[in-house]
Order: sequence, then structure tokens, then C-alpha cells
Amino acid sequence: MKKSQKFLTVDNLSAKLKQAKSLIFADYSGLKVNQINKLRQEIKKAGGEFEVIKNTLIQLALKNSQLTIDNSQPAGPTAGLWLYSDDLTPLKTLMAFIKKNELPKIKFGLWDKTVIDSEKIIQLANLPSIEELRAKFIGSLKSPLYRLTTNLNSNVLKLLYLLKAKGGEN
Repeated sequence: MKKSQKFLTVDNLSAKLKQAKSLIFADYSGLKVNQINKLRQEIKKAGGEFEVIKNTLIQLALKNSQLTIDNSQPAGPTAGLWLYSDDLTPLKTLMAFIKKNELPKIKFGLWDKTVIDSEKIIQLANLPSIEELRAKFIGSLKSPLYRLTTNLNSNVLKLLYLLKAKGGEN
């Protein structure tokens, strides 16, 4: 890679770091090219971006973005999962791929400019999606109203049955 290309790559990575909500680093060694391409496509459909990153270039981009991480962490073959929103679907896609293929291996990540370890990343991946949380929230809001209307209706029905029974006696 020429020096001018490296500068462009560092600028591109710096721009992505400013735009992204989080970045997950993974060791992709052992994956075949077609597996990486398939993973890229699945993550792109989910709203994220997965790319192979040179460690020295990401270190320079982190410096440009005024983010610091331990220099020893991004070592070896490194790929990055870029998440541009609070939606965890791309991370869930990566974790599903890892379950199926046992690769890539999560190294660490940056979440809102803070370094997090692989255990926290796995915990984040196991959280329910925003849509699931919204559905549960709406269900919990709807549930008391449903019970209230059911109870009110049953009381009215009991009154009607009582009046009908009393009316039938006369």
C-alpha cells in the first residue's frame, strides 16, 4: 500500500470512528475469503459494516480521533464491526455467525468511546432488540387496561344477568 493510500485509509477510518456508535474488533484468522464475504453481506443487510483493518492504520485513526486504547490489544489479524446506530442487529448477526462457525473471535470493542471487553460485547449481543423491547413495553402498558376493561365488562354483565333474573321472576 502506497503512503498516499495509507493517509486516505486513515482519514476514512477516522471519519468512520466519528460517525460510528461503536466498533467491535475481532480476530478473523481461520476464516476463508468466501466466509468473510458472506459475513460482510449479512452484516451489511443488518445495517452494519464489517471490514478487515490494518492494526497500525486503526491506531493512527484512533489517535486522530483522540481515542486511546492499549497498544497491545489490536494485534494479529483484525477485522472491525462498525455499528452506526443503537440497533444491535449487526452485532447479533456477527454472534450468530460465530455460533455457527466458531470464528471470528471477539477481541474487544469501543462503545460510545469507551473500551469494553469481549464479555460485555457478548452481554450486549444477548440483549433483546429495540423492537422486542418496544413490544414488551406496549404489552405491559396494554395489560392493565385490558384487565380493567375485562373486569368492568364482567361487572356490567353480572348486573345485566341479575336484572334479567329479577325481571324474569315477576
